[in-house]
Amino acid sequence: MTTSPTWPQLFATICFALAILHTFSVKRFQHMAQRYPEGSVGENVFHLLGEIEVVFGFWAAIYMVFLSAHDGTTVAIQYLDKLNFIEPAFVFVIMAVCATRPILAIASRIIELASYLLPLPRPLAFFLACLIVGPLLGSFITEPAAMTVTALILLDRFYKKKISERLKYATLGLLFVNVSIGGTLTPYAAPPVLMVASTWNWDLAYMMQHFGWKAALAICVATATIAFRFRKELSKVAWTKSAEEDQRRIPLWVSLSHLVFLAIVVISSHHLPVFFGTFLFFLGLATVTREYQDELRLREGLLVGFFLAGLVVLGGPQRWWLEPILTHLEALPLFLGATALTAITDNAAITYLGSQVPTLSEVSRYALVAGAVTGGGLTVIANAPNPAGYGILNASFGKEGISPLKLFFSALFPTLLAGLAFWGLH
Repeated sequence: MTTSPTWPQLFATICFALAILHTFSVKRFQHMAQRYPEGSVGENVFHLLGEIEVVFGFWAAIYMVFLSAHDGTTVAIQYLDKLNFIEPAFVFVIMAVCATRPILAIASRIIELASYLLPLPRPLAFFLACLIVGPLLGSFITEPAAMTVTALILLDRFYKKKISERLKYATLGLLFVNVSIGGTLTPYAAPPVLMVASTWNWDLAYMMQHFGWKAALAICVATATIAFRFRKELSKVAWTKSAEEDQRRIPLWVSLSHLVFLAIVVISSHHLPVFFGTFLFFLGLATVTREYQDELRLREGLLVGFFLAGLVVLGGPQRWWLEPILTHLEALPLFLGATALTAITDNAAITYLGSQVPTLSEVSRYALVAGAVTGGGLTVIANAPNPAGYGILNASFGKEGISPLKLFFSALFPTLLAGLAFWGLH
């Protein structure tokens, strides 16, 4: 265990702390960008610094410049060569594949069919199905994809129908928390789990036994409670044919081919040449079937991948201070601390740092990840998929957009239920 950090380690910790502070200042940078003429250097620089997903990559680049100056470019390159960037690359690929129209249409149809199984008024039944099935699908099509499809459906079915602000925020907080824990049925879908699964050998059986059923229970109870609370308003929502139903039908062979490519990418998630080569082949399929495609969403996946790559670069040198803290905390304080800390930084950052501590016990590993996913809905920056939902629904909250404080309070109840499920049933 390192007690006295080297200068590179200390500088990496400073960059990591500044990156966290930077995430809370993105609004300020966005406002500063508006002071400059459109297209000017100042406007573009501050706009870049105002992108949440760029933050960790930006400070990782500064760290690499320092390391090159301090130890030489050879040492800096050797440091990068030793790092594992499979997870960031996989997140980019899976987000791009799952954001295609055929995959999103399949997910939407599954939610639609699930709603018919509930003997309730159509709006109320669909609300329940959307916020239960949608987030749980995140365990198979990844959390960012689940957030995208669920938020788009909620926008079309509810937010455009002029529902009350109380219901808007209750739904938003529920969506963020449900997506954060809904991806824990598998080891590849939730970024905080993905960052540690291979290191700690957490497979599908482990995730289902220790996380999956608890997450499903918490999602069902929280969603049912919110639906019951707003049952009168939800039952009165005007129900019309959705925009999805008006779209040109996607041929079965197109949908099946997309599912096959998705399965290959998931199965080969630990082998970068395989899943990335498959992705390049998939781009060819998307090109020849463009009449059944929307524009490929590569930007979102690239930004999230860049964020995770920056985290990998800055995360390794944090072991000197993190290991003493994590190894001396009991499981419950570690669980509560991870839940609270997630609100001020991305939960994948917390779990990745934990993966850098080889002496962490199994119960502490569980407490760390359970706490990280529990707190993933409290703020926009708490979980990597949250900015996607924020971007889709923000305009529905008026000129001021989503209030961070109201989001926090609306997410407290489902967060509490998630915490009780993960810890009380452990």
